[in-house]
Amino acid sequence: MTREISVETETWPIAGAFTISRGSKTEAQVVTVTIRDGDATGRGECVPYGRYGETVKDVMASIKGVSQSLADGMTREELQRAMPRGAARNAVDCALWDLEAKLSGNPVWKLAGLEEPKPLTTAYTLSLAEPDVMREAARVAAARPLLKLKLGGDGQDIARVAAVREGAPNATLIVDANEGWKTDDVLPLATELAKLNVALIEQPLPAKEDEALRGIACPIPLCADESAHGLEGMTRLVGLYQYVNVKLDKTGGLTEALSVIRCARRRKLEVMVGCMVATSLAMAPAALVAQGAAFVDLDGPLLLAKDREHGIRYDGSVMLPPERALWG
Repeated sequence: MTREISVETETWPIAGAFTISRGSKTEAQVVTVTIRDGDATGRGECVPYGRYGETVKDVMASIKGVSQSLADGMTREELQRAMPRGAARNAVDCALWDLEAKLSGNPVWKLAGLEEPKPLTTAYTLSLAEPDVMREAARVAAARPLLKLKLGGDGQDIARVAAVREGAPNATLIVDANEGWKTDDVLPLATELAKLNVALIEQPLPAKEDEALRGIACPIPLCADESAHGLEGMTRLVGLYQYVNVKLDKTGGLTEALSVIRCARRRKLEVMVGCMVATSLAMAPAALVAQGAAFVDLDGPLLLAKDREHGIRYDGSVMLPPERALWG
C-alpha cells in the first residue's frame, strides 16, 4: 500500500514575546509532516530558522520534493542521504520514527535501543529585556531550579544577570548570548558572570569567529549552539567548547541526533539538548535524546499560549515522558 504524505504549516501564539539578540517574535511558525500507512499515522514537527537560511516556504518545498519517495517507502537511512540536515529532514525523520512505532506496536525508545525515558528537569527561558524586567520575570520563575537567560551583547548583560540572580537567588543559571558578544568581551564578561554563579555560557561569539575561543582559560564552561549542527565539524569543537547543544532541527532529526550524542561523548564533550519554540510534538523526540544530558532545555511548550492535544505534561520544570498518542 502506498503511503499518504501531507505537509502543513501551523502558527502557535507565544505567551507574550520571545526575544533574543537577533530579534523578537510573538508566534511560533512550525511545519508538520504526516505519513499515513493504512491505519497507522506518523507525525513530525520542525521550526524553519532564518539564522540558517531556512524559510517556511523552502522547508515545505523541500519536504514535498521527497514526498513521492516517501510514499514509495523511503527508509530513514535513505532519507539521511536524500535530504541535507536541517528542519525539513527533522520533521520527516521524526514522522518516520513515529510511523514505525505505530506499525510495530513498539515505542520509539525501544526501536532505537534506548532505555525507557524518565522525567527530565528542563531549563526555563527568560527573554532578553531590560534588567528590571528580567528581575521581575526571574521572581515569577524563582521556584524553577534552572533558568536560561537570553543576553544581548549591548553592555547591559552583567546588569541583567545580576538582576536575575537577585530575583531568583537559588536557581542555576545558564546564559545564552546567541552570538552577540565580541571576542575581547568573552573573558571579562565570563569573569564577572562567574561571581554570579553562572553555570554555562552558550555561544558567546558568532560561529564564524569562534576559533578565538581555542584554549582560552574561561572560568565558566562554554557551549556550542550555532557552531554545532551535525556529525560534520564535531572534532573542531574540541578545544573551543566544553559542551555542545544538540537540537533536532539542526541535526535533521532523531536519527543523526543520536549519533551526534555518541560522537560528543567520545570526544569528551558534555551534552545539552535544546529546542526551538515549538509544540510538544517537537519536544517528544528531543526528550529521548535528552536522557542523560547534563542540561536539558526543552521548554518550548511552556513559552506558548497553548499547546497541541495530548501535549507533554510539565510539573513545574519537570517534563514527563510524552504519551504515545502524541508521538512515539
